Amino acid sequence: MKRIRVEPISTYLERRRKGPIYPAIVAGGLVYLSGLPPFDPDTGEVRPMPFERQAEIVLDQMKRCLEAAGSSLPQVIKCDVYCTPDSAHFAAFNEVYARYFGDDSPARIFLHVPSWPGPFDLEVDCVALTGGRG
Repeated sequence: MKRIRVEPISTYLERRRKGPIYPAIVAGGLVYLSGLPPFDPDTGEVRPMPFERQAEIVLDQMKRCLEAAGSSLPQVIKCDVYCTPDSAHFAAFNEVYARYFGDDSPARIFLHVPSWPGPFDLEVDCVALTGGRG
């Protein structure tokens, strides 16, 4: 098993969760990403912003973490999307998600959560293959 640090994401996750946490773990030919909230990569903080921008930030972070672990968005096989309950969020997320994955999207679940300990509406984790797409 290989733990991957990706800055500034690693520092943010450690500070938020009060302990060592890695954004990516590689094991058995798979990459497992921790839940990624939409923190501002320039400031390292989560701040209120439009939902679509939150989705873009999360998916950009996902791409960065996957690349650091030797993978990529086309190698994602499963995404878990956790979102606060707002009926507009599902369609808005799908629109942003399609820009990142196109017609080659992985298996996915979209779950509502009551709230987060911060001013954001979205967190996403995923599992991806390493190396060539299988």
